[in-house]
Amino acid sequence: MDSEISLTDMAYERLERMIIFEALRGGAMYSEKQLAERLDMGRTPVREALQKLAWEQMVVIHPRRGIQIPEVSVENQLKLLEVRRPIEAACVELAAQRATSGQKKRMLALAEGILVCSDNNDDEAFLTYLRDIHHLLVEAARNEYFIKAMSPLQGLSRRFWFLNKELDTGHPANLHADIMRTVAAGDRQNAREASDTLISYLTQQARDKIGM
Repeated sequence: MDSEISLTDMAYERLERMIIFEALRGGAMYSEKQLAERLDMGRTPVREALQKLAWEQMVVIHPRRGIQIPEVSVENQLKLLEVRRPIEAACVELAAQRATSGQKKRMLALAEGILVCSDNNDDEAFLTYLRDIHHLLVEAARNEYFIKAMSPLQGLSRRFWFLNKELDTGHPANLHADIMRTVAAGDRQNAREASDTLISYLTQQARDKIGM
């Protein structure tokens, strides 16, 4: 069972990367068999990974037709950021209150690491750090319902950012680092403000897409 779960997680991560970096293009349709062959994996872990991605709205499963990669839109990004703002603020505030010393050390290491990704312009590593940061914040908040609420919002937000990063004159790595540092310091108010600043940045990026 553990190996099957591990294979499912591996399939999920690789499929998400393929969607974010457009190896699987928006609007295109794929069969489960095609995806399994591209991953060189069995169909069971791929099917389970696709179910999770469908719940996160990263794919749309059409019975007997295939798996479609949905297009991204500014309208959807702005709507999900409205929801993400208060949820993520609550999560970082609780994480600042409840994080263990070990979790705080990991947060500081992630803050340093994500800045290195920015300096090196390493998108693959940046995506990995984003995932690790989001997982650690939920872990530190000690409330498993955050992962259910935040995962779809963060995944779709990540995809939009990577597809439209040419709109940015800067890089959001420093904003993520600020969140981790304030949470590690146990500063609930500044952690909340840092989270809000990140969402405002993402909101402005989406508005820039349509010249608002």
